Amino acid sequence: MSVAAVVQPALRDWLALVRLPGLGAARLAEVRAAQPAWPAGWLACLPRDAALSLRLWLDHPQRSPLTAEVEADLAWQAAAPGRYLLYPGHPAWPALLEQIADPPPLLWGLGDLAALEPPGLAIVGSRRPTREGLANAARFARELAGRDWCVVSGLALGVDGAAQQAALDAGGRSVAVLGCAVDVIYPPRHARLYHQLLGQGGLILAEHPPGTRAHPGFFPRRNRIITGLSLGVLVVEAAEKSGSLVSARLAMEQNREVFALPGSIHNPQARGCLQLIRQGAVLVRHLDDLLEELSQWAAASPAALGLPGVGAALSAGIHSSTSPSASAKVDPLLRWLSDAPSPLDALVHLTGLSVPECQRRLLELELDGRVAQAPGGWVRLPENAQAC
Repeated sequence: MSVAAVVQPALRDWLALVRLPGLGAARLAEVRAAQPAWPAGWLACLPRDAALSLRLWLDHPQRSPLTAEVEADLAWQAAAPGRYLLYPGHPAWPALLEQIADPPPLLWGLGDLAALEPPGLAIVGSRRPTREGLANAARFARELAGRDWCVVSGLALGVDGAAQQAALDAGGRSVAVLGCAVDVIYPPRHARLYHQLLGQGGLILAEHPPGTRAHPGFFPRRNRIITGLSLGVLVVEAAEKSGSLVSARLAMEQNREVFALPGSIHNPQARGCLQLIRQGAVLVRHLDDLLEELSQWAAASPAALGLPGVGAALSAGIHSSTSPSASAKVDPLLRWLSDAPSPLDALVHLTGLSVPECQRRLLELELDGRVAQAPGGWVRLPENAQAC
């Protein structure tokens, strides 16, 4: 006798779920992983406040504050072609996002979903690259486009934008993940690139609702989606303290492969890449070096991608310098921290923790030398500073 499939939330239901109080992306992913039946199983698994809010929405939608927001989301999607609300269960939901610990619960999309079909590689790097760095980013992006790969990045100034521009100019596909809403052009200097990407079969994604402006705390979150959508990440140029190194760390935690271009020891923008290579990142000189490492994953169907072993060398290189207790148990709160300060209220929203619980865990991490307070919020300390 066959067991009936568990009923899963549909789009309208999911739009309500992502707005329930006290639920961050990581907590929502944990509940979904248990595969509860809809809606009774979800109500049993959710924290009390979230369950009460969901019950009100299910039984008396006209009285629920969630209803207006859900209807606004659906109206945005229906207002014009090329607008999408992607959620687990959507036919175009990227299978690779199922491999990360804290996938975005919802993605707003603008453009062409076909951009998600080719294998993707993230190309990231300095916002103030050298001329050589810009040329290298463009060269790798053009060659990837010529091999039917998609370039994934953040539309940022410097290496990111140069790579995406080159991919489009070569007739390839590109996916941009923004640290704002899909209808907000950031940085404004990339307005032309933004419109070119949409006009040439690209796709813009964000986990923030329409109209949301860019905020420093959003960019570390955005980076995990860039790497999560990709089979690997190529760091072209990066200083020793760089957002690109955050992307490399996220890629390692997601079991993706990390590649780095070598550079002169006298170039400050190459020091981050040299550091990554010392820690086990794959040194690449040309595209074939990279594709040799990724060919087995690119050939697999998205649904079959378990990604075993990818990024293991970098993981071993980084964790060899940490204490056994630190490497054995990584507080999920660390995933939301980088070298860009994150305010306490943003961390509470992201994690679904209460304010006292979030403060307690931050204090414990601070005592362990893993985080620190800075103007504007909390930052994650680099590994080599944790022993100080």
